[in-house]
Amino acid sequence: MRSTIGLALGLGLWFGTAAADTLEGALSFGHKDSLSQNTNGVPGWKVEGEPQPPGILSDRIVLTPPWPGNRRGALWADQRLQNSEWTANFEFRATGPERGGGNLQVWYTKDTHGTSSIYTVGQFDGLVLVVDTYGGRGGTIRGFLNDGSTDYKGHHNVDSLAFGHCDYPYRNLGRLTKLQVKQTKDVFEVTVDDKSCFKTNKVKLPANHHFGISAASAETPDSFEVYKFIVHSSGSSTSPTSQPAPAQTSTSSKPSSESSTQLSKEAQSNLETQVQSLASQIEHLRSQLVDFDSKSSTKQPSAELKSNNNPSMTTDQFNTLNNRISKIETLLQQVQKDIQGVDYKTQLTQIQESLKESHESLRTSLARSMHHVVSAATPKTSGWLLFMILFQVGCALAYVAYKMKRRAGEKKYV
Repeated sequence: MRSTIGLALGLGLWFGTAAADTLEGALSFGHKDSLSQNTNGVPGWKVEGEPQPPGILSDRIVLTPPWPGNRRGALWADQRLQNSEWTANFEFRATGPERGGGNLQVWYTKDTHGTSSIYTVGQFDGLVLVVDTYGGRGGTIRGFLNDGSTDYKGHHNVDSLAFGHCDYPYRNLGRLTKLQVKQTKDVFEVTVDDKSCFKTNKVKLPANHHFGISAASAETPDSFEVYKFIVHSSGSSTSPTSQPAPAQTSTSSKPSSESSTQLSKEAQSNLETQVQSLASQIEHLRSQLVDFDSKSSTKQPSAELKSNNNPSMTTDQFNTLNNRISKIETLLQQVQKDIQGVDYKTQLTQIQESLKESHESLRTSLARSMHHVVSAATPKTSGWLLFMILFQVGCALAYVAYKMKRRAGEKKYV
C-alpha cells in the first residue's frame, strides 16, 4: 500500500513538473530526429539569407558557409512566445581559419529584423545576445537591451551599450557549444557549457516576443552552424484563456475525446523530451565518473612506484646529512665574517693608482716608440734632392753636347 502511494505521489510530482515546464514545439527545432523532411525549410521558422538562403541539412542549419565570405543568414520564429518565464537552449558550432571573423546573434524582440547584426539593426525592442571576437579576446558573449529608442546602426560606440558579458573561446572547439538563456520572475541568466556567463535581477523581459537567430561572416569567413534551439516555458500565459465550458451533451462527447487525445499526445511528447534530456545528463555523469575512476587508478600505481623506488631514509643517513649541512653553514658564516672584517677601500685605491700610473707610462712609451718607428721608416730628403739635382744637370749637359755635335755635322757636309 505504501509503495503504491509513493508511486502515485512520484507520478504526480513528475506530471506536475512536466506541466509547469512546457516544451514550446512551435518555437523549437532540433529536438526530433530531423530538422526538416524536405530540407527546404524549418517548420515554424522563416529562413532568410543574403545573397543566398542558408543551407538546411538533416541535423543542422549552416547560416554562413565556410566559403565564400561576406554572407548573412537568419532564422525567425513565426509565432511569438506567450509566457513571461522561459528557458531557451541553443547549440551551435563555429569554425574558420586562424584570422577568420564573423558574429552570431540570438534575438528576443518584439519584431523580426531579418539578417541584421547588432551593428546594422538600427532600432529594436528587446534583447540581443552577440557571440563574436570583440576586442581580440578570442571570443566573447555579450548582452544588449533596447526599448526602441536607441538607433544602434547610427550609434558612435555600440560596444559600450552591453549590459553583461563574459569571455568564451568558441571557435574551432571540435564540439558543439551549449548556450542557455533563462528568464524567471526573479533573475535573468545566461550560461554557456553549464557555466554561468552573466546574470542580473534588474532585467525582466516581457512576453509576446519573437525568437530569432542571425549570423554574418567577414571576408575571411567563420562558418556558423546551428543544431538545436529548444524553448521551454513556465508560469502564466499572456494569451487569452477560455472560460470553463458547461456540461456537454452526448452529441459533443466526440470532440471532447479528440481534444483530450491531443492533449495526451502533447504530454507524452513533453515527457519523452524530458526523459531524453535526463538520459543524456545521466550518461554525461557516468562518463565523468569513469574518467575520474581511470585517472585515480593511474595515479595510485605511480605513487606506489615512487614509494618503492625511494625508500625511507635511515637515522644514520639523516645524521650524516645533518652534520654536512652544519659544516657548510659554519663555513659560510666564517667567510661572511672575513668579508665584513677586511677594509677593501684602501686596497681598491692602491689598485686604482697603480692602474693610472701604468696607463700614463704606457701612453708615454707608446708615443716615443711610434715617433722612432716613423722616423726610421721615413726616407732622407737631402739625398733625394741631391740625386735629382745631379740627374737634371747630367740631362742638361747631354742635351748641350747633342746640339753641338749636330751643328758640327751640318757644316761639314756644306
